[in-house]
Amino acid sequence: MAGSQDFAEDPRNGGVLVYVNGELVPRAAAMVSVFDSGFILGDGIWEGLRIHGGRPAFLERHLDRLFMGARAIDLDLGLSRDEIRAALDRTLAANGMTGQEGVHIRLMVTRGVKRTPNQDPRHTIGPPTMVIVAEYKEPSPAIVNLGLRLFTSAIRCARADMFDMRLNSHSRLNLIAALVQAIKAGADEALMLDDRGFVSSCNATNFFIVRKGTVHTSTGTACFKGITRQNAIELCAANAIPCREHDFTLAEVYDADEAFVTGTFGGMTPVAAVDGRILPALPGPVTLRLRALYADHARTAD
Repeated sequence: MAGSQDFAEDPRNGGVLVYVNGELVPRAAAMVSVFDSGFILGDGIWEGLRIHGGRPAFLERHLDRLFMGARAIDLDLGLSRDEIRAALDRTLAANGMTGQEGVHIRLMVTRGVKRTPNQDPRHTIGPPTMVIVAEYKEPSPAIVNLGLRLFTSAIRCARADMFDMRLNSHSRLNLIAALVQAIKAGADEALMLDDRGFVSSCNATNFFIVRKGTVHTSTGTACFKGITRQNAIELCAANAIPCREHDFTLAEVYDADEAFVTGTFGGMTPVAAVDGRILPALPGPVTLRLRALYADHARTAD
């Protein structure tokens, strides 16, 4: 049993160098202070990037989301876009990953070290903490081929005026709690509804269904601002695949012909079952077509 973030182990990752505040250090020495805002409170933002075609795919979109999130929480990243690009390139080069495939990058920024453990951002006493982890990491072949089993969690996705999930925040406890419910129910990942009871997203990915050849996904108001989600919607539009962003119910999910989730790490991963109901197609023809279109797009798009 494994979720959408499951990966194939790679021994090369034991020797990677990790970028920590401008220094490249061995994995075992990559540490931050116990007084860091991210450790104390989850006060920070992050991006996950994947290498396609030898370079970080959709980098500008990821940087747009990173800087938007930083502005929203009044976090000074401490580096410009060009400087962050240079830090990413430096990390890849130091690990011999330049031009390689199968690399996943996690870029994390917190508000930095605090004078004492509390919520007040004015008690931050240093610059932001920035960490870049680049690893050889491929999605688990079992999940790609066998699909995910989803369980609908009792924990809801929040409206943007309550907690904006479109910010890639380090605060993930509600999503982890939803995943724990799914695991205890024997599933791989949690499907989550919004505050009105409509389908929103999964705990770590965006969710799509296909019914009678039409792709359906949520309105996006109570789910992650997924880069891969947006690419899937745009690929549908560019390739005459009907796609609707709208409110839909669990009953419509149970009636779906196929379903898939999207995320930077796994791309487009098929769903095998929802709440014990086996979907007819795994992976379905629309999922397969979109997966192929996305693979080509990720290798060539800016």
